Amino acid sequence: MHRRLQLLAILEAGLMGLFFVQSIRFLIGMVYSRIAGASAVTALTMSGITIDAPIRIPDPALVNSEVTFLIYMLALPLITLLFGRVRPFIIVSVLLVALGRLFMATGSVLTPLAASALVVGGTFVYILMLARWRMSTLPYLFIIGFTADQLLRAFGNSADPSRLPDYLNIQIILSAAVVIISLLQFVLNRQREGDEVENRGLLPITGAFGLAGLLYLELSLLALPNAIAGRADTNYTTMVTPLVVATLLPIIPTVRSQARAFISLFDANVRGWLWMLLIAILIVLGTRLNGVIAGAALIGAQFLVSLTWFWITRPRADKERSLGPIWVLFGLVLFGLLIVGDNFTYEYAFVRSFSGDAAFLNQVIPPLLRGFRGFGLGLLLLAVFLAVLPMTQMQRRVAWSGKTGLSSLLLLLLVIGAGVGAAILSRPPVVQGVRGSEVLRVGTYNIHGGFDEFYNDSLEDIARTIQGSGVNVVLLQEVDAGRLTSFGIDQSLWLARRLGMDRRFYATNEGLQGLAVLSNVEIAFDDGSLLDSLGNQTGVQRVQVLPNPNTVVTLYNTWLSPLFDLGDTQLTEQEQDQERQLNQLFGTYIQQACSINVGRTLIGGTFHNVPDSPLVQGLRNAGFSDPFAGAALELSSTFVRTGLPRARFDYLWTCNLPSSGTGVMMNSYASDHRLAFSEVILNRAPGS
Repeated sequence: MHRRLQLLAILEAGLMGLFFVQSIRFLIGMVYSRIAGASAVTALTMSGITIDAPIRIPDPALVNSEVTFLIYMLALPLITLLFGRVRPFIIVSVLLVALGRLFMATGSVLTPLAASALVVGGTFVYILMLARWRMSTLPYLFIIGFTADQLLRAFGNSADPSRLPDYLNIQIILSAAVVIISLLQFVLNRQREGDEVENRGLLPITGAFGLAGLLYLELSLLALPNAIAGRADTNYTTMVTPLVVATLLPIIPTVRSQARAFISLFDANVRGWLWMLLIAILIVLGTRLNGVIAGAALIGAQFLVSLTWFWITRPRADKERSLGPIWVLFGLVLFGLLIVGDNFTYEYAFVRSFSGDAAFLNQVIPPLLRGFRGFGLGLLLLAVFLAVLPMTQMQRRVAWSGKTGLSSLLLLLLVIGAGVGAAILSRPPVVQGVRGSEVLRVGTYNIHGGFDEFYNDSLEDIARTIQGSGVNVVLLQEVDAGRLTSFGIDQSLWLARRLGMDRRFYATNEGLQGLAVLSNVEIAFDDGSLLDSLGNQTGVQRVQVLPNPNTVVTLYNTWLSPLFDLGDTQLTEQEQDQERQLNQLFGTYIQQACSINVGRTLIGGTFHNVPDSPLVQGLRNAGFSDPFAGAALELSSTFVRTGLPRARFDYLWTCNLPSSGTGVMMNSYASDHRLAFSEVILNRAPGS
């Protein structure tokens, strides 16, 4: 009976953990996209502009209601101040989460954002109830939850497949299962006189801070193999299996016993700080080095972080009062601040100055937010400090315990099975390269982080646009590889596997944002270089493809700094920034790109300038040809946004590659840019 109850408790916690991880990832992306979309609509409405676009237009009033509901749900843990002493209230929290997760899948009763908020709020209630009544079960919620999410995302090519309509039947089964398990466990516990399988604890304030730090570390980096691959500049597929194993290993009692033996070698006053130092060193190595060594360092950090979940609670005395619900709110505020900071490590360049009565803040707020540039590692290290804080304050006990024996062997087999499953699910498809063609269709597409003009998630529409264009190679800009705001998806990986193409990604910002090339032609070589920039950090990506055994085409993919009126930045300074970047591009790579010795060359990307600008004229002067030269703006414009005049910001420039036709995917609204393509002739000798 004892073992059965333990197993039921772990199964319940694991399912709740999976629902929580899926929902909180979705919630972060939805809050970002819904607020951004509603802000765009509000700005247009206040300017008197009529919105006429064949895409979903967010309703600012509805978004405001959703955000209000989210705040209420995040305050839901306070209810345990009243009902925390009633053990059956665990069932209520399970029911809330199961229903909320079902509403997310069906899209009914509540909006997706509101449904995910219900799941997250209900899970925090459940966390507090576990901390109070089943303290030893709580770590399994996070460990199993993140592992299950990793396995599902391996199947979904880094995307969460539970967002697909086909997942609904599975979610119905899982939601029903977790409720049945919870009820069964309650009944079986009532039949026992004692509570041996349950142990009472509480979540102290340091535990709440630790919860915030651990969640940020896991969600922003360590629990995502594609984020680790992006930060470490290594292969995604090789990261999946070891990461799943590293995340799941702490469930094995022998592993915890070994961790206990190791940490007990050190004085109680320093062991928490030592653990913090180990994690910090591994994260620094993983984000500052490149390749397999960097990836291994981050996976090692994930193993240590996964072990740290056992420290966020402590035993509770019989008459000790728990203020866990209040501390959780403090933890949620910290977690929210970390997410906001994370967002501005990517979007620091787009911070606008205040006007009117709020102009006095311009000396403080805008410089502070713009100062997040390059601060990604700093946020991670701050999160490490918060995550290990409970361990530094807990000196009279070691949270890791476990007995070696048959259970360890069985759990080891489970871990190995999960690793093998991850390897099978994440293996890349075989890409059949196109060869022998006399022409090559090349496109450029700024995908706007996977969002359309009003920040609706549009990755599937982007895939259809690329597919409909018939391109062999497409240069992508504004690509995310696992950011919190883009639902943790490696967009170039997902698009490549969705379209049956090969891909190369070059990170320009924090390892998770940059440029990508998709190709159904063999890729022979790739590299890249950062370009100096006053605004958003940018760069250039070089890729060589082999459409034929004796034909090499060199592609340069770039994204130059945009020209925006940010209030306190002169437009001329931004134009000079663009000039410097273009000069760097020529100086580093393509000084003699149009010579016959170099061969076939194409430069593409988002230049954020119009065809008659001095910047664009500089490319013509260098000998590059513009396949779209002379085309009417209504046929060649690539930047289309409500309330602004159409413009051509995206270009394809060629050398020794005569064009036999061009086109722009005008009917696609998957981004605020349009995919432009040119069909170039390969069988003509360079220079002829």
